[in-house]
Order: sequence, then C-alpha cells, then structure tokens
Amino acid sequence: MPQKPSFAAALKTVRKARGLSQEAFSEVSSRTYLSSLERGLKSPTLNKIESLSEALGVHPLTLLALAYAADDKSLQKLLARVSAELDEMQAV
Repeated sequence: MPQKPSFAAALKTVRKARGLSQEAFSEVSSRTYLSSLERGLKSPTLNKIESLSEALGVHPLTLLALAYAADDKSLQKLLARVSAELDEMQAV
C-alpha cells in the first residue's frame, strides 16, 4: 500500500537539513504555525508553500516531491512520472 503524502515530514526534513530553527521563519510564519505544519495539524496553501520554500532556499516542488516520495527509489519513480506527464501535456 502506498505511503500517505507527508508535507509535515518533508518540511521538517528540509528545515533540519538547512540547519534552520523554527524561529528562522519569523518573517514567513509564526513559530506556532510552523510547528503545527510540521506536526501535520495544518495544511499550507500554495502561497505559503512558496514562502516557506523561499525561506528554505529550495524550489516549492522540492518540498512536494519529498512529501510524496517515501524513499530515494520512489522519488526517482515520481520524478520520472512527472516528467513524462509534463512531456505528454506539451505534446497536446
């Protein structure tokens, strides 16, 4: 059974990988809001994902790809699928 997407885990993973504290996002979000995102209690809007991504120094799709990929193997499959679907859309 496929793993449920986890934006919360993706956000926390990237934040920690960048060596940032929750307080580092004070211009984007309150620490309380960021904590609630990381615990999966709230879901961000696309605008909020963009703001968080800017603060993290990553593309918004990086956060979403990590949210949908359970491991490196599934990440590669996901990226290949997205690439194929984009190619298909451009062919229309």
